Amino acid sequence: MRKLLIACLLFPVSLVAQTKEEIKQWEQQAKQVTIIRDNWGIPHIYGKTDADCVFGLLYAQCEDDFKRVEANYIDILGRSAEIYCEKNLYTDLYTRLLIDSAGAKSDYINSPAWLKKLLNAFAAGVNYYLYKHPSVKPALLTRFEPWFQLMWTDGSIAAIQSGGLTIDELKRFYTNDPTTTVQARKIEEETATGSNGFALAPTRTASGNAILYINPHVTFYFRPEVHVISEEGLNAYGAVTWGQLFVYQGFNEHCGWMHTSGYSDVSDLYAETISKQGKQLFYQYEKKQLPVKQRAVTLSYKDGDQIKTTTIHTWYTQHGPVMGSRNGKWLSVKANNRSMSSLIQSWQRTKANGFETFKKNMELLSNASNNTVFADDKGNIAYWHGNFIPRRNTAYDWSQPVDGSTKATDWKGLHTLNETIHLYNPASGFIQNCNSTPFTASGSSSPKKAQYPAYMLTEPENFRGITAARLLAKAQKFTIDSMIANGYNTTLSAFEELIPALIRGYEKDLSKSDSIYTKLAEPISLLKQWDLQSTVSSVATTLAIEWIQKLLPLMSQVRVNGKEVDLVTRVHIYTQTALTAELTGTLLSVVNELTARYGSWKMSWGEINRYQRLTGDLNETYDDNKPSLPVGMAASTWGCLPSFVSRYNSGSLKRYGYNGNSFICAVEFGKKVKAKSLLAGGESGDPNSKHFGDQAEMYTKGLFKDVLFYKEDVLKNAGRTYHPGE
Repeated sequence: MRKLLIACLLFPVSLVAQTKEEIKQWEQQAKQVTIIRDNWGIPHIYGKTDADCVFGLLYAQCEDDFKRVEANYIDILGRSAEIYCEKNLYTDLYTRLLIDSAGAKSDYINSPAWLKKLLNAFAAGVNYYLYKHPSVKPALLTRFEPWFQLMWTDGSIAAIQSGGLTIDELKRFYTNDPTTTVQARKIEEETATGSNGFALAPTRTASGNAILYINPHVTFYFRPEVHVISEEGLNAYGAVTWGQLFVYQGFNEHCGWMHTSGYSDVSDLYAETISKQGKQLFYQYEKKQLPVKQRAVTLSYKDGDQIKTTTIHTWYTQHGPVMGSRNGKWLSVKANNRSMSSLIQSWQRTKANGFETFKKNMELLSNASNNTVFADDKGNIAYWHGNFIPRRNTAYDWSQPVDGSTKATDWKGLHTLNETIHLYNPASGFIQNCNSTPFTASGSSSPKKAQYPAYMLTEPENFRGITAARLLAKAQKFTIDSMIANGYNTTLSAFEELIPALIRGYEKDLSKSDSIYTKLAEPISLLKQWDLQSTVSSVATTLAIEWIQKLLPLMSQVRVNGKEVDLVTRVHIYTQTALTAELTGTLLSVVNELTARYGSWKMSWGEINRYQRLTGDLNETYDDNKPSLPVGMAASTWGCLPSFVSRYNSGSLKRYGYNGNSFICAVEFGKKVKAKSLLAGGESGDPNSKHFGDQAEMYTKGLFKDVLFYKEDVLKNAGRTYHPGE
């Protein structure tokens, strides 16, 4: 790595200032857009054209939380070190190698006219907002370019795929530095990921209409709620990822779609055989020696009050960028993390008018990071497990690096849509996916594992999937309200075997004269009577969650045939083999720690598990002395369908939530669409806005608001009507 002696003063600089002609164009487009903010602050954006709606959508997003719009593009452009200093250099390099801006710029130039209009409107909406709000000081990006959107084309929180190669491996390879780049997640922390998508066929609903439940689990405030309506057939309502031009999870008047993060194998590592001839490096492919290509990547980073640059000389093979090494072999990554086709698919699905057109859209095969749950107004329900899935030679283990020297490991095109794991109108009448195995998605109608190659079978079962499958299998005459009630089921199925194992060991193996027996008598009694529901008033919930977090390092040692296994399997095996001393000893530690922290171990879950939003900053701060709300939900890790992941922060006595339920929506598709929705906190990121926290208490209790989908309802509940720039 070579550092260049280049530095500049630290302030954002716009590379291209606005021209009078550009401003005039923005003002003309703004006149064609009307934004109606309803009484919850949700923007309903009406435009003559789709491009007008995109212009208004981006303007409205910037009004609500420009810093989150900007932050997403700072990350996806690989420029975070310009904010967070040199420690982020290899995070940026990782992004730059996997998502190439040159490809995005080329795609913009070559995009069809209709898409180019949307991309221009995307940039114009943000830039017009900055022009009209000179007091807003961007952290870095003072001007947005149309090609930015082509860097991030599907909206998922899990959009960057690297075949499992980490930033730490990348740094070690290019620096020979064994130190880590980012702090590894502690094993006892709860996993802050997950989403739920449910669909019910007419046979299971009271109205005879299909019902869809949209329940992404992401970092709080990751997506706002929006509605876009054009005279060109666009009428989409739902959640948009900050800074994107399409509704990511939502519905229109005919159908709805819920994406859960998918983990089908869409990227691969190739072990390269490297040799050197003179100063040139070569890699072996089919008995030939091909030159390893080199590309200089120049990165900028903040250093005090200056921006400095460094150049890293990176390597490429025909498979992709070289990003690490294992067992003496260089590893190159083949992946598809952005494409114009993916953005086209993301946009066109929002205008689908039912199952057939939605299925046709899925045949673009460009969504590389999502599963999709679907329902429509004809009563159809459907599920697709992944979408972009390369066809591979099944003789290889694609969960590991494969031999890069043979064409046998080349991708053989893509699987057709019908070859991927899917469900169309299953006889069971229900579909559920919770980032879990597709083979329990629909009870007895679920896909059959034996019919698909191993590289499609990457997701194991999880505790949410277990709970959801049980609930939906019993669904009869469901309404939107009963769907919501089931979506807010807080059963912690992770404890179904653990608690009985604890009680058996306590009652069978401990002597009543033993001090630990006496000390645990009351906690054990509470856990024995517990119904496994996580609630605000439950002391057992507090004991159980604090206890299982202590057990995780012990359970992580479980192996099957020498290999790591999923959490459900781990818990099952551990309960069969755990020593009573481990089970009771860790519980006693919890009792002692709670007593030391609070003065008593008898702390209800709601007393310590809190929702709080004080600043609206990207990294929220928490304060025990300021108002917060009790929350009965728990992390999805343990089976809780409405996820609320909380943790202790430095200096705080209580646990504060930071991830989980975000935008939630239940939709019924009949002659008219009926829907109810909820946001974490509120629509605005401004603490001075009345919509900063107006849904917070509702969120903690699962009390949904009516969605205002039809214009007459929007007008009856209008809070403010204006054109962008007014």
